[in-house]
This record gives sequence, C-alpha cells and structure tokens, in this order.
Amino acid sequence: MIKLLFFGRLSDYSGSAPGQVELNENTATPELIRLHLSNHRDLFRELNQPQVMVAVNQQLCDWKRTLQAGDEVAFLPPVTGG
Repeated sequence: MIKLLFFGRLSDYSGSAPGQVELNENTATPELIRLHLSNHRDLFRELNQPQVMVAVNQQLCDWKRTLQAGDEVAFLPPVTGG
C-alpha cells in the first residue's frame, strides 16, 4: 500500500482521489499517476504540470523514483512568496 498526499491547490483537485493505492513493486511515480489518478481529470492535469514536485517519505526526489510498499508520496504545487 502507498499513501498519497496532495498539498496546496492540488488538495482542492484531489476530491475523490484515493488516499492509498496498492501497487506492484518497482512502480515509478508517473506510472502511479497514470494507473490510479488519470480518471480524476482536473487532478491529473495539475499533476502533469512541470512545476509540481514530488516527495517520497518526506524527501524531495526525482519523478522517476521507484516506489515501494509502505511509501508515502506527497505532491507539492509550486509556491510563491514575497
């Protein structure tokens, strides 16, 4: 089982998206999105924006990171400050 977290405006789009998903071992983050989130059209569109970052187990990482059972995957939108 992999836990999914959506922060900032991504949480607004997550609606009925699953909070946990079952995956085969050695699944990469883009595969996770394609397999489990593509039917959530607005969220899928937002997650495919180049500015969105991903963290696995509270560490920012490359989108191609291989996921393992028990991982926590957080999707982070771009943030502006002033």
